[in-house]
Amino acid sequence: MKSTFFFSVAGILVSLAASQPHGPHHQHIKRKVVVQTTTHVEIVDAPRVVIYIDSHGKPVSTTTLGKNQAQATPPPRPNPSPVPAPAPAVNQQNAPPQGAPPQQPPSNPAPAPPSQPDDPPAGGSSVSTGPGFKSGVSYSPYNGDNSCKSADQVAKDFTKISGFQVIRLYGTDCNQVANVLAATKGSNMKLFLGIFNIAQVQKEAETISSAVRGDWSRINAISVGNELVNQGTNPGTVIGAIGQARGALKGSGYNGPVVTVDTMVAMVDHPELCKASDFCAVNCHAFFDGKTPAEKSGDFVKGWVDKISKATGKTVVITETGWPSQGERNDVAVPSLQNHKAAMSSIRGALSDNVIYYSAYNDMWKKNRPGTFNAEQFWGILGNAPSA
Repeated sequence: MKSTFFFSVAGILVSLAASQPHGPHHQHIKRKVVVQTTTHVEIVDAPRVVIYIDSHGKPVSTTTLGKNQAQATPPPRPNPSPVPAPAPAVNQQNAPPQGAPPQQPPSNPAPAPPSQPDDPPAGGSSVSTGPGFKSGVSYSPYNGDNSCKSADQVAKDFTKISGFQVIRLYGTDCNQVANVLAATKGSNMKLFLGIFNIAQVQKEAETISSAVRGDWSRINAISVGNELVNQGTNPGTVIGAIGQARGALKGSGYNGPVVTVDTMVAMVDHPELCKASDFCAVNCHAFFDGKTPAEKSGDFVKGWVDKISKATGKTVVITETGWPSQGERNDVAVPSLQNHKAAMSSIRGALSDNVIYYSAYNDMWKKNRPGTFNAEQFWGILGNAPSA
């Protein structure tokens, strides 16, 4: 889930879809905004925003498609997105979700949470590549105005991030791979990197290779795309991109896991995504279910882990999960600081390993929307970023 915005005007084409890629109850969101920093006019691909609604006509999520990443322009940033569906038998709840967003900085700065949402989980010993780590957290290197954070800002943010074994990044813009590698040097944290734009697999693989400089020992895994099949991309296209990335990365000396990340619904509906990946990488958010209260989040996520593992026969890594500390309620799912803590505690109790939480800090570069319960900015485990 990713999005960008600078100081120039970007066009956004919006289309309304009354059905979802995986059925009437499977919604998902993403957004992005085209950014330019030069003073001359430049033609860019305009994103296409799709708004998903449920069977009652209620907006539940938005998805942005169709923009190439430019090296000087941040790609769309990560953000959880809804994808409700019937819950697995092992869970007494019944539905799921997940994703990211377009945007412009809000005219009035969004309020910060009343206090720091949560303490990071315990742990932090060294981990090998792929599954087998205790916990991780996602991180996005963007300021509130959608500009790229500097290396010094990234380093400042990581002074507060501890207790995690894995840091998940979504793309290669903003020099984020090199900056986060520098910020985490000397720690036990490894990076779960991402090739966000599958139309530029070779280019992003080369960016990663350049940042790593031959030392792949600090890389846990590399993803290719984020929730693309859930957005409507053909599974065969994604599988082809996985193969292309694996070949490009191997040529640079990387022999670790290569996967695609998608929602739990997409993974169950298309087990071939897991088969093509070295493990199943799944985004899973109980909040967008609407039928699951915060204190049952762990049961919800664990139920999907068991269901996907049974369907695919592979190890499942949860690549996003969490709960917002502010926003509007989604039926029984209520955003609040107390519920954020309850959800985190529930998930930790249900899953002892292979979990990446969303996200390290509140993402104030995002724009809150009614379709995602005005909660997009407030998923940070550690509140607002020190560099904010």
